[in-house]
Amino acid sequence: MRPLPATLATLAASFLLALPAHAQELTVSASDTIQTVLEARKGKPVTLRLAGGQELTGTVREATGKLVVLGALSGREFFDAAVAIEKIEAVIVRTRSK
Repeated sequence: MRPLPATLATLAASFLLALPAHAQELTVSASDTIQTVLEARKGKPVTLRLAGGQELTGTVREATGKLVVLGALSGREFFDAAVAIEKIEAVIVRTRSK
């Protein structure tokens, strides 16, 4: 592998330093559902693991009893997605930065 150019390495390091010092820990209560967990993460990034193993990463915009809307999908920044709540197997959140 070729080493990264110095400017690219500096840019990557600057980006990592701009991330929050720590992310919020994920907590749930006995009455929580996928919907309530997603509602609590509104405006924050999540990864959803769907039935079949596919994962979608984006920012939670809305969460209803039937759908969640993810904005700024990772790898597809100009796209949003509406995902059926019943198809979500896991909500994955980053709890700390490197």
